[in-house]
Parts: sequence; structure tokens; C-alpha cells
Amino acid sequence: MGLGNTAKKLQRVVDMAETLYQKIDELRSQVNEVREHVEATSQRVERIERDLDDQRAVLDALAHEQGIDVDAVAASAAIEEAEPGKTVADAEATDGTTDDAPTSDDTATAE
Repeated sequence: MGLGNTAKKLQRVVDMAETLYQKIDELRSQVNEVREHVEATSQRVERIERDLDDQRAVLDALAHEQGIDVDAVAASAAIEEAEPGKTVADAEATDGTTDDAPTSDDTATAE
């Protein structure tokens, strides 16, 4: 009777080991698929970055040829994106300093 229980326990351990092995094998396959996907994505990103660098060089050359300040245009776009409705002139005018001196309109309404 003692051997029968031991055999059942051993069979249960063997079954669990087989199940665990199958799961580990599935995980290994999934990890390999993810690794391949990451490598392919990395290659695509590198290609896109090279293309972007090439396009940037062409754009800079065209802008220089036309006399356009690329940095000023980029700054203007960044300001517009951060604060819709503002321009570079608005941002420069409100550079953190406040003008507390009364204007002619302020003195006229105060009297």
C-alpha cells in the first residue's frame, strides 16, 4: 500500500514537471518572438532616423538658400504647440518681466 501512494505521488510530480516544461517552452518561444520583433523595430527606427537626418539636411539647405532662420521657425512652432494662440513676439514680450508702470489708459480711468 505504501508503494502505491508513492507511485501516485511520483506520477503527479512527473505530470506537473511535464506541464511546467511545456509552459517554459511556450514562454521561450514567446520571448524569441518578442526579441525578433524588437530587433526588427530597432532596425526600422534606425532607418527612419537616417531618413529624418537626410530630410533635415535637405530642409536646412533649402531654408538657408531662401534666407529662413530654421531655429526661429522651430522656436515659433514649439511656442505655438505649448501655448496655442501665442507667437514668438508674444513670448518675447512676456519674457517673465512685468511692467507695473501705469499706461495712459490706466491714468485716464483712475481719474
